[in-house]
Amino acid sequence: MALSSSGLTRDGFERLLARLHPEREQAGETYERLRARLLKFFECRGCSAAEQAADETVNRVARRLEGGEVIRAEDASPYFLGVARNVLREYWARPESGWRALEDVPAMDLAVRDEAPADDDDRLWACFERCLGGLDGGQRELVLEYYEWGRRQRIGNRKDLCRRLGLSLNAVRIRAHRIRASLERCVSGCVGEDAK
Repeated sequence: MALSSSGLTRDGFERLLARLHPEREQAGETYERLRARLLKFFECRGCSAAEQAADETVNRVARRLEGGEVIRAEDASPYFLGVARNVLREYWARPESGWRALEDVPAMDLAVRDEAPADDDDRLWACFERCLGGLDGGQRELVLEYYEWGRRQRIGNRKDLCRRLGLSLNAVRIRAHRIRASLERCVSGCVGEDAK
C-alpha cells in the first residue's frame, strides 16, 4: 500500500544519500539509523503500517531533494520527522486507504471464536492459532488481554493490566503493538507457505 503514485527513483535515492553524508558508507549507516527512527516514530503512535509509512516518508524527502529542495540543517532527522508527521496525519485521515488506527483493528478478534470459521478462513485461522501458540506465555497473555473486551471495557481492563505488570499504559501499548506486528508477520508467512 502506498500513498503516492511514484516511488523512489535512483537519482532521488542518490541525492538523499549524498545529503545524509558525503561518504557513501556513512550515508548508508545514517540512512539505516534514520529509517529505524522513523519506524519507531510510527510504531509508537500505533500505526499498523509503520514500514510503509516510513518508506513513504523517505520517498517524499527524496522526491523533494530530487526536485531541488535543500535541507539546510546539518542534522536532517528533524526534517524527516516533520514529513513523517504529515504522513501520519494522512494515515489517520484516510481510512479508505486501508490504514486504520491500531485500536480500531479487530486483530483477527484475538479471542476464541464461538462459531467455526468459514472455509476461506480455515487456513488463516489455523495459522493464527499456530502463531499465537508460538508466543511465550507472558506475550500471549498480554496481547490477548490488551485486545480483549469491547471498546469501553478495554480502558479499565488495560489499566488493570498495567497495574499488574507494573508498567505505564504507553509501555504496555508498545509491547502489545510489537507482539501483534510479530503475530501478523508470522500469520502472513504461514499463509504464504500453506499456499505453496
